[in-house]
Amino acid sequence: MKTPMRLIVDIVRFLGTGLGLFLIGIGLRTHTRGTRSAGVGFGALLIGLGGLFNYWMLRPNRSRLPQGLEIETWRAVDDGLHNSNSDLIYWQGAFYLIHAAAPFHFASTTTRLVLRRSTDAHHWEEVTSFQSPGEDIRDPKFAAIGKRLYIYYLPNRSFDPEPYTTACTWSEDGVHWQPAKSVQPEGWLFWRPKSRDGRTWYAPAYWWEHGASILLKSGDGESWERVSVIHTGDRNDETDIEFLPDGHMLATARLEHSFNVVTGDPLGSTLIASARAPYVEWEAHTKDRLTRLDGPCLFAYNGRVYALGRFQPVLSEPFSRQGGVLSRKRTALYVVEPGGLIRLGDLPSAGDTSYGGVALRGDDLYLCYYTSDIRRDPPWLIGMVLPSEIRMARLSLSQLEALALAKGAAPAGKKTT
Repeated sequence: MKTPMRLIVDIVRFLGTGLGLFLIGIGLRTHTRGTRSAGVGFGALLIGLGGLFNYWMLRPNRSRLPQGLEIETWRAVDDGLHNSNSDLIYWQGAFYLIHAAAPFHFASTTTRLVLRRSTDAHHWEEVTSFQSPGEDIRDPKFAAIGKRLYIYYLPNRSFDPEPYTTACTWSEDGVHWQPAKSVQPEGWLFWRPKSRDGRTWYAPAYWWEHGASILLKSGDGESWERVSVIHTGDRNDETDIEFLPDGHMLATARLEHSFNVVTGDPLGSTLIASARAPYVEWEAHTKDRLTRLDGPCLFAYNGRVYALGRFQPVLSEPFSRQGGVLSRKRTALYVVEPGGLIRLGDLPSAGDTSYGGVALRGDDLYLCYYTSDIRRDPPWLIGMVLPSEIRMARLSLSQLEALALAKGAAPAGKKTT
């Protein structure tokens, strides 16, 4: 069944040209100047919109897959809903996948976080789902802390998603989950908790009104205390972290710079910062304009930090500046170095996409992410109102490392500036 938003898109696509010609014909036959101008003008607008929507919906996808990297990809969830905001973990002998299921990208009180489990990452069974009564719910993140699997997520009350706090739930078997509770400090939106030693856990978090990100730590995953300020200003928000072998922590933060969602902002970028233990002082190395790393997922392998996140292949004035909703989007793989990001290539993706997770198993890297129909290349805005699927990918970590070196990445574990 088509959603109301999809019906609107299809009406503009299929009826715009015909209705536009009809209105132009009426306008040309009338003797009243105002009616003639209105009919011709509005008819021309409908023809233009119909043609534009058809171009957006029919143009082929030109994702640039990484060269020399064999990637196996497949659908995990494709049920006609707008599936998004995914994360992945391997825990107690199984893969766990969680994602938002909603009618569209924007807030809905019907949105669920759906938890799925699989032993092979191909065949998934639904375990349970979570809702925030009377609210939207999004951006789930896993963390295996002690003998428990935690899920952190963001409740949201705003139609244009602006979550206002963090909540969490946990389970000891992946099936039975504790009642959700709010996570302190109030108003800080958690990203993915991580640990070097399994005892002290660190979580980046950004302020719900944007403009600041901090680092928190915990011994149990529930009681958190502030460690330091990572960055302020630039309307920064989604922040992720990862460790280097020498103990340094790398962080990326999405810098929107301004609230201009229609055309984007040419100063939109990705902050890259680092800190040495105990992570109380951060050094901001660069604001990389290669991409605004929406939905960042940082992970480490063999002394090097990588990222899974969004990429905008075309930057142009005035409608396709960084972060603009009329631009095309991809989910891409990067190397993260203090001196900047190195793009390795795209996963099959288009439209509304990114917000993925990873699980390392031996020499295999498993990834999840969401995307609009990968056969086409609609702008981000159109992708927001169309169905989207959760996709899985599997690739060789040794091949990924070879590609990183071929692209000019620094030797593994070296802290570059």
